[in-house]
Amino acid sequence: MTVWSAKEVAKATDGKLSGNQNWAAMGVSMDSRTVGEGDLFIALGGDNFDGHNYVADAFAKGAVAAIVSKRPTGVADDLPLVLVEDPFDAMLDLAEFSRARSGAKVIAVTGSVGKSSTKEMLAAVYDVQGQTHAAQGSYNNHLGVPYTLASMHAGTDYGVFEIGMNHSGEITPLTAMVKPDIAIITNIAAVHTEHFPGGTDEIAEAKAEIFSGVESGGAVILNQNDAYFNVLSDYARAEGIEQIYSFGINCDADANAKNIIQGGNGVRAEINILGEQRDLFLPHGGEHTVMNALASLLAVKLCHCSLDKAIKALARNEPLEGRGKREMIASGDPENPITLIDDSFNASPTSMRAGFKVLALIDPGRGGRRIVVLGDMLELGANEKKAHEELALPLRAANIDLVYTCGSLMKNLHDALPPEQKAVHKETSTELAQIVPDALIPGDVVMVKGSKSSKMGVVVEAMREIEKAKNTQEK
Repeated sequence: MTVWSAKEVAKATDGKLSGNQNWAAMGVSMDSRTVGEGDLFIALGGDNFDGHNYVADAFAKGAVAAIVSKRPTGVADDLPLVLVEDPFDAMLDLAEFSRARSGAKVIAVTGSVGKSSTKEMLAAVYDVQGQTHAAQGSYNNHLGVPYTLASMHAGTDYGVFEIGMNHSGEITPLTAMVKPDIAIITNIAAVHTEHFPGGTDEIAEAKAEIFSGVESGGAVILNQNDAYFNVLSDYARAEGIEQIYSFGINCDADANAKNIIQGGNGVRAEINILGEQRDLFLPHGGEHTVMNALASLLAVKLCHCSLDKAIKALARNEPLEGRGKREMIASGDPENPITLIDDSFNASPTSMRAGFKVLALIDPGRGGRRIVVLGDMLELGANEKKAHEELALPLRAANIDLVYTCGSLMKNLHDALPPEQKAVHKETSTELAQIVPDALIPGDVVMVKGSKSSKMGVVVEAMREIEKAKNTQEK
C-alpha cells in the first residue's frame, strides 16, 4: 500500500527530486537499522550522528528514496533523492500534509500513567473496525509524533496517537499537528515532578494542553475517578470543547465498571458504555487496565463503531514487552515454571502500586514466591526519597516475599523494608542481573520494574537466559 508518491513528497516538502523520480514509498523510516523494503528514508541529524552517513545502508536494505539536505557519499547518481533544506523540517511538512489529506478519525491520548497501554488498547479496538494506523512503541515526542503522522496512509480510517511530555509547553505543538477528533487524558499523577515545581497542579495544566488541538466539534474523555477531573473539564471548556465524556469505576461516568473480579489470569467486570451494558474480560492487569479499557471503549462508541467487536479484541489483547508482558521461564520442573512479569520500561509511584496489586493476585507455583526486582523511579523531584520509602507499605500489603533493589533512590526503600522482605540491594541493574537468576526457584513469580533509565531490561534478559540455558542442557 503506497503511503507516498515521489510527486507528493516533493509537493509536501517543497523538495527537489533527484535521480529516478518514478517511485512510490510503502512506508517511512528515520532509522537505517529498521528500514524495510519500499521505505522512504529520512536522513535526520543529531548531536552525535548524521543520517546522511547511513543513506547508502538504507538503500541496501530496500529503501526506495531518501530525503536529504546534501548528496550523501557512496550513493549512485541515479538513486532517488529528495533534496531539502532540513530533513527534520521535511518530516514535519510530511506530517502536516498527511494530516490535512486524511479523512481518518484521529484519537490522541496523554496522561501521567497508562497512556502507552491505552494507546495499544485503542489500536486493538479500532483495528477490528477499519484501517487503523497507530504509533509504534512509545513514539510520543517531538520526533515520534510527526514520524507517526508522516507514516500514515491516506486511506486510514482511524489514527491513534500517543502524546507525551516532561516539560510544560511540549504537548501544544504536538496536538496542533495531530488535530485529534477525540482527546483522552488517562490520569494526573506525580510523574516528571522534577520539571514541575508546582506539583500535580502544574502537571494537570501541562496535560490539558492537548485540548488546544482538538478539532472543532471534537470530544474529550476524562477520568472521573481522578482528583483533577473537574479541573481538566474546566480547561476543556475554556478551549471551547462542549463534548466532555467521563470514565471510571463504581461511579456514574459515561463509561463505568462495577463488580470487578481480579485473578491471576486476568480481570472481569460489568461495564456500561453510554447506556450499553456488557461483560468485559481482560487477560492481564487489574483495576488500572479496566480504566484504560473503559476509555478505549468509550472512544470506540463515540466513533459509532461496534462495541462487541471492540470487547472481543480487548479479550485477545496482550501487554507489550516491558509493559506488563508475562512469560513462562523454564525452571527445571516442566510443571512448575518461573513466571516473569516484564514491566521494565517505566515506573512511577502510581504504576508501582498498581503492579504490586496485580502481583498479589497471582498465585506462585508449588513452593514458589512473589518477588519484585525494582530500579529507581526518576524525575520525582524533591519528594523522590519519600516516594521510594513509601513503597514499603504497599509491598507488605501485597504479600511480596522478597524485594531486590538497585540504584541510589531504591536504597531508601531497601532500608525501609522489614528484614524478612529484604533480598539484595546493588548500585546497578547489571549487578542485580548477575544475582537474581541464580536465586530463583521453580514456581517463583517475578516482577521487574523501574524507570527506563534504570535499565531494568538487563535483568529481564538475564532471566530469559535461564530458558536458553535449560534448552541447551536438554539438547
